[in-house]
Amino acid sequence: MNKKIKIGIIIFLIVFIGGFFVYGQIYYHSEKTATDYLNGTDDVNVSKSSNGLFLDGYGNDTAIIFYPGAKVEYTAYLPLFTDLASQGIDCYLVEMPFNLAFFGSNSADAIISNTNYKHYFMAGHSLGGAMAGNYVNQTDNNITGLIYLSAHIEKEIDVPVLSIRGSNDGVINLESYQKAKLMMNNVTEVMIDGGNHAQFGYYGHQSGDGNATISAENQQNQTESAIMRFIDYCT
Repeated sequence: MNKKIKIGIIIFLIVFIGGFFVYGQIYYHSEKTATDYLNGTDDVNVSKSSNGLFLDGYGNDTAIIFYPGAKVEYTAYLPLFTDLASQGIDCYLVEMPFNLAFFGSNSADAIISNTNYKHYFMAGHSLGGAMAGNYVNQTDNNITGLIYLSAHIEKEIDVPVLSIRGSNDGVINLESYQKAKLMMNNVTEVMIDGGNHAQFGYYGHQSGDGNATISAENQQNQTESAIMRFIDYCT
C-alpha cells in the first residue's frame, strides 16, 4: 500500500469518525414536562441505574423494559412510564449509546439477569420498538409480551404483541407495518385517533410527523390504559 493510499484512508477515517460524533450530538431533547419527573412522585421512586432509569412503584411482580426512539433522549418518556409505575408496573427506561437503540439492542440482558420479576415485557418506540422486537425474537429469556409504540419488525413474533400507533403518524411506514402485522401470531392493535408519532414522549415535533389533534397527555393516557389492559390479559 503506497503512502498516498494510506493518507487517504486516514483522512477518510478522521472525517467519518468526526461526522458520526457530530451526528451523535444532534438529537431530540426532553422537554421540561418530562424532566420534571426525574425526582419521582409520591408513588414512584426514580433512580439511576447502570444503563438508564429505574421507575419503582409499589409492584414487584411485573416489569417493562423500554427502548426509546431514534435520536430521542430517553428521559422524554418519563411521564408515561411514571404513570405505569404508579399502577404497579416497574419500568426501566434504557439510555442508548448515541441515542440509538441499534447500539444497545441487548441492554435488557443486564436488567433481566440482575432482577427477579415473574413477568418481563419488552417495549419500545419507533426504532426502539424494532430493536425490542428483535430482542424478543432472538433471546432465550422468558419474555411475557411485546409492546410496540409506532413500531414494527417484519419478523415472526411468538409472544403476544400490543401495537399502538396514532392515526396522524407521519413517520411510520404503513406498507411495512401492514406486512409486519401479518407475522404477529397474537397481536392487539390500538389506534389512537388524533395521535401522532412523537407524542408518546415529550420531545417536541419530530421531522416528517403529522400534526396531532389531541394533546400529548391525552395520547399517553390512552396508551397507558391500553398497556394496562394488555398486561392484565397476558398475566
